[in-house]
Amino acid sequence: MTRRGEIFSGLSVALVTPMSADGSLNEKRLRELVDFHVESGTDCVVPVGTTGESPTLSHDEHDRVIDVVCEHAAGRIKVMAGTGSNCTAEAIRMTKHAQAAGADGSLQVAPYYNKPTQEGFFQHFLAISEAVDIPHVLYNIPGRSAKNIEPDTICRIAEACPNVVAVKDATGSLDAASQVLSATDLTVLSGDDSLTLPIMSVGGSGIISVAGNIVPKDILALVAAFRSGDIAKAQEWHHKLFPLCRDMLGLSTNPIPVKAAMALVGMDCGPVRLPMTPLSDKELASLKATLTRYGLLKG
Repeated sequence: MTRRGEIFSGLSVALVTPMSADGSLNEKRLRELVDFHVESGTDCVVPVGTTGESPTLSHDEHDRVIDVVCEHAAGRIKVMAGTGSNCTAEAIRMTKHAQAAGADGSLQVAPYYNKPTQEGFFQHFLAISEAVDIPHVLYNIPGRSAKNIEPDTICRIAEACPNVVAVKDATGSLDAASQVLSATDLTVLSGDDSLTLPIMSVGGSGIISVAGNIVPKDILALVAAFRSGDIAKAQEWHHKLFPLCRDMLGLSTNPIPVKAAMALVGMDCGPVRLPMTPLSDKELASLKATLTRYGLLKG
């Protein structure tokens, strides 16, 4: 089966948002990140998602990050702009802006905090789909949004919204991913770095990755091995990446650990914004040990 969202198959990287020491956007560094991913072979970049600290960006900053990324990408790499919101009208506004900026698609997180019913989820995504005619990727992350978009609801959205093309699945449930894959032609992308290979093994097409901010080529190697049928090599990459994903990303709330890791490996993107806070000294020592074991730092 050819799935709808194969434009976003492979490795998409959830970009951090670089900040200067004074907390302002660092646009020069943001452009450098886009170049890094073009050179690394990353398939798509995803600005202003969770990893990009979208909750603590002003609306103007949010729009500006998308503008900078789309302008600098200039067709060299796909851009999936994070434009979801718990306000349907605001999601539509941001998505229209992303479309005008040249984004290839949007990432639409499940509305958070206000806890919609399943009917509310359906109506929310239907309204966005009808208002903005670009490909949309649903982002199901009940650990942050407080409610799960049930597989039956995703199937209903898929039937009603032809430009909803994929799901970023961060439920941790292979059953849920399998239900969507068996009942629709949606593309499913892992929303958890440690589940890239398991998701692909049931029919998923790739990953929207946090760890890809520092090791995109390794994740691309896993994806390529699986696609070529070299399952043993894909498992080898999975087993190499798994401790990094577990021990780095599990240290604290995303994007605190990955921003700290980027600074340690020479890709400093500045501080996180409050209410995010830096790693403690103990956590930082643990992160250094993890990066050293992986080979990203010298012992």
